[in-house]
Amino acid sequence: MITIIDYQMGNLRSVQKGFEKVGSEALIASTPQSIEAADKIVLPGVGAFADAVAELRRRGLVEPIREAIAAGKPFLGICLGLQMLFETGYEDGQHEGLGILPGEVRRFELPKEYKVPHMGWNQVHFRQRPPVFEGIDEKAYFYFVHSYYVVPVDPALVAIEADYHQPFCAAVWKDNLYATQFHPEKSQANGLRVLQNFAAL
Repeated sequence: MITIIDYQMGNLRSVQKGFEKVGSEALIASTPQSIEAADKIVLPGVGAFADAVAELRRRGLVEPIREAIAAGKPFLGICLGLQMLFETGYEDGQHEGLGILPGEVRRFELPKEYKVPHMGWNQVHFRQRPPVFEGIDEKAYFYFVHSYYVVPVDPALVAIEADYHQPFCAAVWKDNLYATQFHPEKSQANGLRVLQNFAAL
């Protein structure tokens, strides 16, 4: 069973519908027990970094997430669900993330002709090709909505980059952990292929 973590800060139904479109059932759940029982886990997210991490902690979900990843369960983070995996975020101050991956989350500092948030379709470039991106072409388009981007300490974590005045990390991959800055559930055929591939792991 695919379990989508509900902590009141994600477009959960859109992600669930994405899995349904590719023929996979996904359960929305919000308890530690549901994470422990899951075969695969999705952490989506839209909102503020510090509030989201605090809500995961309040619900007792941080350790079950850590344990699931350590146990080798396939894990997919989406947007804020990618950013929270890192050690530190700088949205409205400096805040501690989940610390599962080394690195930080920085705000775009761009020339004035570039709007922040970065919003809309953008091409991606593969640094690696994780299994969840099987069948996705180089320079495929995905849909982004974000003002912050992750900077991993270890460049080997970067699976995919995109460009917005400068290259930035669009997805990471480490063993059973996959996480994207873009929204696969909003990215039409390419995004659905990512969800289908994840469901098939």
